[in-house]
Amino acid sequence: MATTALQRIPADKNGSATINLNWPERYISIAAGVKLSFSGIRNIFKSPFSSILKLGAGGYLVNRGISGHCELYSQAGKLSTSPVNVNIRTSFSVNKPRNEVYDFWRKLDNLPLFMNHLEDVEIIDERRSRWVLKLPTGVANVSWDAEIVHDEPGYMIGWSSLPDSIIDNAGKVRFRDTADGGTLIDVVITYQPPAGGIGVSLAHVFNPLFKKLVDDDVQNFKQYMDIVDKEGVIIVL
Repeated sequence: MATTALQRIPADKNGSATINLNWPERYISIAAGVKLSFSGIRNIFKSPFSSILKLGAGGYLVNRGISGHCELYSQAGKLSTSPVNVNIRTSFSVNKPRNEVYDFWRKLDNLPLFMNHLEDVEIIDERRSRWVLKLPTGVANVSWDAEIVHDEPGYMIGWSSLPDSIIDNAGKVRFRDTADGGTLIDVVITYQPPAGGIGVSLAHVFNPLFKKLVDDDVQNFKQYMDIVDKEGVIIVL
């Protein structure tokens, strides 16, 4: 039976092995590697070329599972088994009083009026809501339920997706007075990509795109607030 030498596991600055696979994924990797290896051995004389490929891939998967380290994950930025958080922060000001801006934002079904990447926000009750996101490709929509976890009227709104949501995310919006009577708005949005290195890679790809969506929505919000009165009625100039 062919054997594959275990690769040297890279170490961090303290000399500890960089394990970036959780145990369930390690078990799956070992099982898949063993299955591929046996398939390669069985057909080594009938299909030598494909069998060698299977043996190589099987050896890699077994090695990956035993070591707990995946170099592809490392290249994608996943250097431990901890979730990778993606944080987006932005600040901007609008020429409206703080309480008026807070009241408009707190009515969450107002958000799709200026957030172009949102298809809909449905209010379920005082704290819970259902969000529908339009994917950039326009191929499909993604929805999840969220709840208000912190509400300081006039000053801050904090929210978080409910457990088992497709998109695990949280955020907060803080409202502060400016010297000229307007409002400074600080927005922080945090989300976790899907588990595994593929999700981490996608996060690195989509993070700039998502940041642009947020920046565009900020500009839309500033323009929208300039043409709406305190009752939420659009002013026709």
